[in-house]
Amino acid sequence: MAQAPEPAVIRADHLDLTFQTDDGPVHALRDVTLDIPNGAFVSFIGPSGCGKTTLLRCIAALETPTGGSLTVNGMTADEARRARAYGYVFQAAGLYPWRTIGGNIRLPLEIMGFSKAEQRERVARVLDLVELSQFEKKFPWQLSGGMQQRASIARALAFDADILLMDEPFGALDEIVRDRLNEELLRLWDKTNKTIAFVTHSIPEAVYLSTHIVVMSPRPGRITDVIESPLPKERPLDIRDTPQFIEIAHRVREGLRAGYEE
Repeated sequence: MAQAPEPAVIRADHLDLTFQTDDGPVHALRDVTLDIPNGAFVSFIGPSGCGKTTLLRCIAALETPTGGSLTVNGMTADEARRARAYGYVFQAAGLYPWRTIGGNIRLPLEIMGFSKAEQRERVARVLDLVELSQFEKKFPWQLSGGMQQRASIARALAFDADILLMDEPFGALDEIVRDRLNEELLRLWDKTNKTIAFVTHSIPEAVYLSTHIVVMSPRPGRITDVIESPLPKERPLDIRDTPQFIEIAHRVREGLRAGYEE
């Protein structure tokens, strides 16, 4: 018997977003329709300015669509934000330099009113998840860029939302560190079973990490392809040398090219 598909936790239906500027309207997103299943790892890839981050910000209720509809966990994006349905990891780690790593992770828990005992338990748990347990009392400037990004991920995980939104978190890191963090992110995803929406400019990163790859066109951002990956959930780095991986990467590249030609 065929297994029933996972329900969509993020659903966009003919989503549009137009910014009004002094130079006239800027069409950022046009007719975006997409379902993100529960527990999926979905990467958004496309050229700079195509609306990848804008779409992520719509999901996070940081931008307001001008057309269509968007639901997150069956709620409007704004209701999901108030219900703390997601954690958000930005391109830069965004850690406060005057707070320790533990203090940075604890900050949203303090704002949300968690007890001190619950804060300690959650901080310890997420630091262990990202392998930074020995660095709780260090300050951000004492950590490498990759370690700071791991701390930023820990902060987003601390209040245990079901959805993790990640806006190109490894883009500024060198390839060796990026590979290591890609491996760690897959391990975290496997442990936590969260739904992850991930923005990247890297074809190998998108193919390596994802269960679904959403290919977007130049502005106005449209979806040119949604690729459901046949790769196994457990993925060593050398899977990138396999014919199956190369074939998926080729399809992503073709989808990007098609977006320019339309």
